[in-house]
Formats: sequence, structure tokens, C-alpha cells
Amino acid sequence: MTGGPARSPVTGGGHGHGHGPVTGRGPVDGRRPVTGRGLRRAGPVRRENGVTGGGRRPTLGGMDDAGGLLNVVDVEATCWDGRPPPGAVSEIIEIGLTVVDLSSGERVGRHRILVRPARSTVGDFCTELTGLTQAEVDTGLDFAAACRLLAAEHRAGARPWASWGDYDRNQFTRQCRATGTAYPFGHRHTNAKAVFTEAHGLRKRPGMAQALQIAGLPLEGRHHSGEDDAWNIAALVLGLAARGAWPGGATPHG
Repeated sequence: MTGGPARSPVTGGGHGHGHGPVTGRGPVDGRRPVTGRGLRRAGPVRRENGVTGGGRRPTLGGMDDAGGLLNVVDVEATCWDGRPPPGAVSEIIEIGLTVVDLSSGERVGRHRILVRPARSTVGDFCTELTGLTQAEVDTGLDFAAACRLLAAEHRAGARPWASWGDYDRNQFTRQCRATGTAYPFGHRHTNAKAVFTEAHGLRKRPGMAQALQIAGLPLEGRHHSGEDDAWNIAALVLGLAARGAWPGGATPHG
């Protein structure tokens, strides 16, 4: 996740992946399940509208009542090296979503939604960090349409979801409030970073890249790509579920 002014070395608006060097349309049922640790993506990325698309105990994540599924979400947002330009605000420009089947221990869907910002632009710093350009996000959906897509195509309101830290949830809350857009998610959100920290007995909450190292998993793709980060976070979620540490989830079979 990225967004807002950068902090040292490069953090963006308080999100929790951890930073070192800057490094879907259609039902999930039609996808071939992606199993095991560290596997590459299965097949082409789903496309949306023609584009490739502090100490509090974590809340219950659980499983989708209809299908035992969990949405793992990661967003990227406009960001700057320092303060934003006058009048600009940090806005979501990419939503990565990986669907996890906790009962089978599989990542069964991989999606990317590009979002067109309305009150900010993608500059060189943001492109270096996220890999996204203004021309690319100009092909995306507006924010309200992206939220409707999450609700309609990915059951965001009914299905429990998780993210690495609370940045993604807070960014959606802020942007929905600022734009008068209906919040697309339900109340069942799990802070995967908090769960991982507790499960591994860590004193400090790690960034996503550090957590992958602790778990012995590879970082697949590009860090600060919403799509790739959601995919990697989903692997961490499955690792937690396999050791019985994921709240409300089932231990994978096999």
C-alpha cells in the first residue's frame, strides 16, 4: 500500500507493508485454484472494464457464509516525496484483490482494479514506487464505480476481508466519506499484520516484506503493486490458517 507524503525511507501515509528499497471481472468459480506456497500467478489477470485490472486485538475475519471465501485487499494511492501539491489529496489508484479459500488452503482468484484519481495526479515519485503512470490510471474506473464493482462482482459487503494493517480500510473510509460514496465493505475486517505479529510472538509489527522473510515465503512480483501485494498477503494468511492462528477460519485440508 502506498499513499500520501513519504516518510523515511519511503513509507507513504502510515500504511503497514514495511519498506526497503523501492522495489476481475467474472466469478471466482471459473478460476483454476492456485495452491501451495510461493506459486506464481495462475493464468491471466482478471480485467476490470478493459484494464488489467496499537495493541487492539484483531477483529474476527471468518469465512464467506456462502462459499468459505475471504477477500484479501491491498490498495495503492497517489503519493509524493514530501507534502502533496496545493489542493491535492491522496487517492486510491489501484485495488488489488486476491480471493482465498480458507477451507482448502488455496488462493482461488486474483484481481486488479485501476482507479482514476479526481483530485491528484501520478507523478514521477509515485510511478517509481508503484510502477503506475498517469496514463495507465486514466484508463481506470472512477472511485465510485470501483466501489460498486467491489460490491457487485466481489461480494465485498457480504464477504469478510483482510488487509496488512489498517491503512487500506482507513483509506477507503476517508475517501468514501470525502466523495459521498457508499462504503463497499462489510464490518468483518481482519488486520492480518496484527494476527501475524501475535502468532509469531513478535514485539513489533513487521512490514509485509519482512513478514514474508519470517514465514519463509518469497516476495512474488513487485512490492507496492496492489495486485502483487494482495497476492503475497494472501500467502501469509494461508500460512497463519495452516498453523491454526487465523481468527474464525478453518484449518486447510490436506
